[in-house]
Amino acid sequence: MDDEQRLIRRVQRSGDRAAADALVRIYYDEIFGYVRKQTPSENDALDVTQDTFIGVLRTIGRYDPKAASFRTWLYKVASNKLVDYYRSRARVSLSEPLLLDEAEPIDETDFTRRIQDGDFADRVCAFVGTLPPDTQRIFRLHIWGGQTFAGIASALEMPEGSVKSRYYRLINTLRKEFADYGR
Repeated sequence: MDDEQRLIRRVQRSGDRAAADALVRIYYDEIFGYVRKQTPSENDALDVTQDTFIGVLRTIGRYDPKAASFRTWLYKVASNKLVDYYRSRARVSLSEPLLLDEAEPIDETDFTRRIQDGDFADRVCAFVGTLPPDTQRIFRLHIWGGQTFAGIASALEMPEGSVKSRYYRLINTLRKEFADYGR
């Protein structure tokens, strides 16, 4: 991590291209994998990943290591770019309003296992792409980024209880929305 912080400082202070390239190389495959799981094609994933790193390098002067780790900050930027990607495409129109306040027991394990299916994942991502940005970020960071609720709460500057509540309400909504899919 010391090497990472040195690279970040070099980019922040002087715009060092070699340091920027090194940072991108460290995280490129990880971020591409995170994005690819959530986009319908490899080309879309490449575009979103590129947008992510362009955004990171443009705003790296505002990165504060005291607020979050660089990796956490990078995932937040990638999540924001995914939100933008789905917002610009508006692939799914909702026939009825999304009711996030309905509470009933859910089987998160079953849902996360089902989402490994590529077509199902594409449909879920398209649906999630129509939701409010914070809800999208929470879902993407937890499901695809493997972030903890505490880490997401810190990155999004929200109470951890709010993050958990939104996540589990969304999982419940997704279970209902896709109850008949693949069964």
